[in-house]
Amino acid sequence: MLQPVVRRTWAPKGQTPILRAWDRHDRLSVISAVTLAAHRIRLGLYWQIHSENIRGPQVMAFLRALRWSIRGRLVLILDRWSVHRSKVLRDYLERHGATIRVEWLPPYAPDLNPTEQVWNHTKYSDLANFIPRDCADLHAHVDESIAGQRTQTRLLRSFFHLAGLRLR
Repeated sequence: MLQPVVRRTWAPKGQTPILRAWDRHDRLSVISAVTLAAHRIRLGLYWQIHSENIRGPQVMAFLRALRWSIRGRLVLILDRWSVHRSKVLRDYLERHGATIRVEWLPPYAPDLNPTEQVWNHTKYSDLANFIPRDCADLHAHVDESIAGQRTQTRLLRSFFHLAGLRLR
């Protein structure tokens, strides 16, 4: 993740931009949820950034925080990522079956997941050609990118539109 996502850009004629980066294996893992209020008016974006790979306990902590922020029933739309199907998460979802319902996306269908558009926008728009100094720098810029998206209702609506989900 510390390697830049190289995108085409403008430059003066004859002055090809050069990105100088070294081979780093540090990384960040991010979990997020794009939320839609029951009346389909208000959209939200919640996220957590971790310095290690996300596993079942991190997903459960994220769901606890999400449940604390959003009162009432939740409908989760999850992809088939192995962490989403872990035993620890299945047990958690069974215990909260009265307040959390899960709908599963078909396998290999990231185009149906509005949250994937959050990552696309962060990687290919906000952080294109960006070379972080270290993980802390990357963390700050990823956080800033997602926080910026959170305030853009039209952008969040476009993520649902790209997934083929109609909002009123």
